[in-house]
Amino acid sequence: MAHLLPVLLLLASLRLAQAQYFNFPPPPSSPPIPTPAAEPPSRVAGRNHPSDSFICNDPRSSCFGRNLTCPPQCPAFRPANPNEKACFVDCSNPTCEAVCGSRRPNCNGVGAACRDPRFVGGDGIVFYFRGRANQHFALVSDAGFQINARFIGLRPAGRRHDYTWVQSLGILFGRHSLTVVATPAASWDASADHLSFAFDGERFDLALGHLSAWSAGDLFVERTTTVNSVAVALPGAFEMRATAAPVTEEDDRVHHYGVPAGDCFVHLDVQFKFAGLTERVEGVLGQTYQPNYRNPVKLGVAMPIMSGEERYFVPSLLATNCNSCIFSPEAAAGDGDTSSTIHRQSSWIAQAR
Repeated sequence: MAHLLPVLLLLASLRLAQAQYFNFPPPPSSPPIPTPAAEPPSRVAGRNHPSDSFICNDPRSSCFGRNLTCPPQCPAFRPANPNEKACFVDCSNPTCEAVCGSRRPNCNGVGAACRDPRFVGGDGIVFYFRGRANQHFALVSDAGFQINARFIGLRPAGRRHDYTWVQSLGILFGRHSLTVVATPAASWDASADHLSFAFDGERFDLALGHLSAWSAGDLFVERTTTVNSVAVALPGAFEMRATAAPVTEEDDRVHHYGVPAGDCFVHLDVQFKFAGLTERVEGVLGQTYQPNYRNPVKLGVAMPIMSGEERYFVPSLLATNCNSCIFSPEAAAGDGDTSSTIHRQSSWIAQAR
């Protein structure tokens, strides 16, 4: 066999030279071991992790001391995917169970003020409040804070009342203020942001992107979608969901608004959740949270109208001097009035901060 070794080496070298000359492919190698695909952010953020939970620490709540855990269907208070349902906790709910829902306003839920504008009171009764175009009204006025709204609108020929929408909110607490404004637009672009913000009169930028956040002290503002939707929280006082929306051509056709060309009447759809309201709480919406409130609107009609323009009119977005307002910046900056308080511990965003 030793005498055949030179021959075998010669044949091997000829085959290699032939392969290089004709550009034959090299012999196949073992296939690479595949790496597992990265999991989508929503799963990384919640579904493959332990569910979020919240301990009810208000001794006056029905769930005091209970640790409420989010269900598997919505394991996170702040899901990474804005289209997924979030987990919500209400420590005053007798069932003491966390529930799933959207982080955007539920216009049929308690505390909502949407469209032209349709309210759902603290008593669960639906009503409409016309207000007047380009005027301001107190939605909620309590010992610790006040929420005003600027109404925009129009009055077609032959109508006795304005069609109105909530265009901006002025929130006052202590000696501070926050404004949330739906910015005007000739036409609606869903990919553009139509919200602007100011704190104590100074405008601030809230970066675009889901879960982008800004805070000042206890006040917390967070985007719940890439653009046009936010959640605002002031622990111990209120939480709010707000979305900027246009009056669509279909809305205009159905309701005969008469919206002119060049203005889509961008407005805010909002929903509030309150904590620690006093029994004297006032405002277009706030009055419906009084313990012994008897709603005067006519039930069983298509549009039950709530009066009160003269009681809740304020001269500007950050004014506090309506006829029935009870908020005082000086008192709120101190201890405030905490007597006769309606305690309700619940949260849309504060648990996850």
